[in-house]
Amino acid sequence: MTSSVRVAVVGLGFVGLPLALTYAMKGASVIGLDVLPHVVDEINSGHSHHLEHYQGKTLADILKEQLAAGRFRATTSYEDAAQAVSNYIVTAGLPVHNGDPDLSQLKSAAQTLGAVLKKGDTVMIRSTVVPGTTQEVIQPILEEVTGLVAGVDFYLTYCSERIAEGRAFEEFMHMPLVLGGINEASVEKGKELLSFINDTEITVSDIRVIETAKVIENIQRDVNIAMVQEFARFSEAFGIDTFELIKVANTHTRVNLLTPGPGVGGFCLPNALHYLMPKAKELGVALPLLATARKTNDAVPATLVGILEKALVESGKTLANSRVAVLGIAMKDFSNDDRVSPVHDIIDSLKAQHADVVSYDPAVPTVREHKVATLEEAVRGADAVILAAIQKEFADLDWAHVVSLMGKSPILFDLKNHIPRELDATVNVLRI
Repeated sequence: MTSSVRVAVVGLGFVGLPLALTYAMKGASVIGLDVLPHVVDEINSGHSHHLEHYQGKTLADILKEQLAAGRFRATTSYEDAAQAVSNYIVTAGLPVHNGDPDLSQLKSAAQTLGAVLKKGDTVMIRSTVVPGTTQEVIQPILEEVTGLVAGVDFYLTYCSERIAEGRAFEEFMHMPLVLGGINEASVEKGKELLSFINDTEITVSDIRVIETAKVIENIQRDVNIAMVQEFARFSEAFGIDTFELIKVANTHTRVNLLTPGPGVGGFCLPNALHYLMPKAKELGVALPLLATARKTNDAVPATLVGILEKALVESGKTLANSRVAVLGIAMKDFSNDDRVSPVHDIIDSLKAQHADVVSYDPAVPTVREHKVATLEEAVRGADAVILAAIQKEFADLDWAHVVSLMGKSPILFDLKNHIPRELDATVNVLRI
C-alpha cells in the first residue's frame, strides 16, 4: 500500500463498510476488519446487500472498483492490518438487551486492537456509546494491553457517527463533524484523519461533550416522534388528517414536527436513551420526560394493532381469524436493515392475537419464518394489508390490483402516508 493515509476500519457493517470505501475512494489505503469470516469473504468477493449508492453507483459497484484498484481489502486479522496501517477507526456497535447497553463487542475490539497497537498509531472511536466510554472503558483497556500511554505513545479520539443509512457516502464527506481527543496532539491527529474525506469545518470539544451530544441528537428525534404519535391519536379521535395537521403546523418557521409511522426503528434512535441512562443513574439524574417518550414509542406497534383490530371487528371479522399481510419489514423506507425494526413488534403483536401473518420485503435479506417470496403471495386472500415500510417495488404500486387480490371487505392500513387517497372512496383505508 502506497498512500500516505493508511487506515483500518474495525467493523464492516452498515457504518463501517461505506466509511472504509469512502476513504478508499479518496485515495487512502484501507483495510477493513471484521470478526466474521463469512462477512470478510463476501466483501472480498465484491458482494454486499447494502443499498447505499453514490454518484450513480451502488455500494457493490464501488466495492468492486476499490478491490480492483488495490485500495481496499477486508480481513479478520488485526496482526495483518497492523503491518500496513497507522490509523484505526472503530465502528463496533453497542446492542441493547432489555434496556442495558452491551459493551462486549467494543471491549473485545479494544482488547484485540491493543495487542497490535504500535507507538505513533491513532485510534478513533466512531461508535455511539454511553457517555464516558472512551476515557473510562476504551482508554484503560488500550493502555493496559499495550503498556503504552494514550496521548503520548498513541493518540485517542472520539468522533460522532451522524450518517443516515441510504446517504452514507454523501454524509461521510459533507456532514458537519464534531471531535474530541484526550489531548491536543490527539485532536490534531483526529482532524487530519477526518479532513481526508470530509470538507466541513470540524467542531472540537471535550470527549464527554461529543459522546453525550451524539446521544441527545438521537433522543431529540425520539421525543419529537413520540409527540407526533400522541398528536396522531388526537387527530384520529377528532376525525382530522394527521399528516395535513403536521403539514399546516410546519408552515411556522420555528416548528419542525416529524411524521408518525409504525414506531421508531433502527440501531440509533430506539437505543439512544438506553445509552444515556447508565451515566444518568450513576450521576443520580432523573430523566422522566425522555423515559416517557421512549415508552410512548415502544407502545406504538401494539396501539396500531388495536386500531386494525377495531376496523376488522367493524367489518364483521376478528383479528384471530384474519390473514394480515405486512409490506416492508425494514426499519425505515428504502433500507435493507431490519435491525430493531418496529415492524417486528407489530408482527409479534398480531401473532400473539392469533392472526395469520405473512410479510414481504424485497430488500431485506434476513430470513424470517413469516416472509414470503412475492408480493402476490403476500396479499392474495388477505383480509388486511399493512404498508409498514416503502421499498422501490412499493413506490409506484398498483394498489387497485393489490385490492383485487385480497379477500372480501379488505382493509388497507397505511402507516407511511403513501397509498393514494382516491382509493378511500371504494376501499377501507386506515391512516395514522
